[in-house]
Amino acid sequence: MAEVAAPRRSRITPEREAELYAAVLDLLREVGYDALTMDAVAARTRSSKATLYRQWGGKPELVAKAIRHNKPGSIADVDTGSLRGDLHALTSREDDCSMQQNAALMRGLFMAVHANPDLLQAFKELLIEPEMEEFRRVVQRAVDRGEIRADSPALDFVMHMLVGAFATRTLIDDQPPTQAFLTSYIDAVVLPALGVSTTD
Repeated sequence: MAEVAAPRRSRITPEREAELYAAVLDLLREVGYDALTMDAVAARTRSSKATLYRQWGGKPELVAKAIRHNKPGSIADVDTGSLRGDLHALTSREDDCSMQQNAALMRGLFMAVHANPDLLQAFKELLIEPEMEEFRRVVQRAVDRGEIRADSPALDFVMHMLVGAFATRTLIDDQPPTQAFLTSYIDAVVLPALGVSTTD
């Protein structure tokens, strides 16, 4: 029996791709992950459902890639010459309004991840692991510069600290994450845990 060739993904323009991702994020904010359908995305973007499946394979991959596309550039591209500068620069890439919208979106998706193993897998492969790898490069530069000891026990928990602060701000303080909150948190918690000076 002859092998069936894998379906080839047709090329779409970057502009069209960005339009599709923006529509997915809008729908996620409106109805949540569970109620989001490929039919709704197709209707919103005037696409065929077949095109969406051919390009992304399914809803989990499409959603994970839309979230990834919405991020303001590569984490590893930020290089100010100091870890404190890098972390503050990463925080300043989104204004407070965008941060609030994204925090609300991520809260809904975190709940959906627990009930959808396919979404969890897509998030790990397309979002979490690439971002962790980029972030490790930022931290490794700080180690190479001598800012952080290579055997610092806090090294493995930097991302946990930052994501935790972002995700729990609303839960604990009933306020959205803001640039001011996150930069204060970085200076009060993250950098001291790593043994890094909080003054320039």
